[in-house]
Amino acid sequence: MNHERYDDAYIRGILNTAKTIAMVGVSANVSRPSYFAFKYLLERGYHMIPVNPGLAGRELLGQKAYARLLDIPEPVDMVDVFRASQYVVPIVEETLKMQPRPRVLWMQLGIRNEEAAALAEANGLKVVMNRCPKIEYGRLSSEISWMGVNTRTLTSKRAKILGGGIQRMALDRTTTAGAATPATDRAVREEDGKAS
Repeated sequence: MNHERYDDAYIRGILNTAKTIAMVGVSANVSRPSYFAFKYLLERGYHMIPVNPGLAGRELLGQKAYARLLDIPEPVDMVDVFRASQYVVPIVEETLKMQPRPRVLWMQLGIRNEEAAALAEANGLKVVMNRCPKIEYGRLSSEISWMGVNTRTLTSKRAKILGGGIQRMALDRTTTAGAATPATDRAVREEDGKAS
């Protein structure tokens, strides 16, 4: 798979189907990006599991922390890696020993490891590199467009509110970079009709 660019449908599919996320390398320091991402995803309804040897046995935002992935006593859908690139291969090796095996390996912004990606994909895992699920969720749900950020989401429909306030929007928005819409399908058919 080409890991330079991901279709919105691929990212949306992962974020819509993953329910339990183990975040490896999460920090209890409230000023760290991993803390922000963990808290954000937890508030969006994901079951978040902190994985950090320094936090093992304690709780982070009410969630029990574990020293390593193999200590987690429940199924995990996605492993989100907040560790430097050189540590990802051993994390993938540990992920592959989990039963049942997670379906997704996600490497955070700035983290790329082609060897780890190839190993994960060879064993049936979906892989995302150099992306943040917090940012992707915000972009695909149009939450961040409220701040004037171009999300490449083009629609005249108001975003579906999942809970109270604008911070609980759904991921069912079609984007200009992602899946086709009825309007784009119609435009292609019309264009094809003119060409014949």
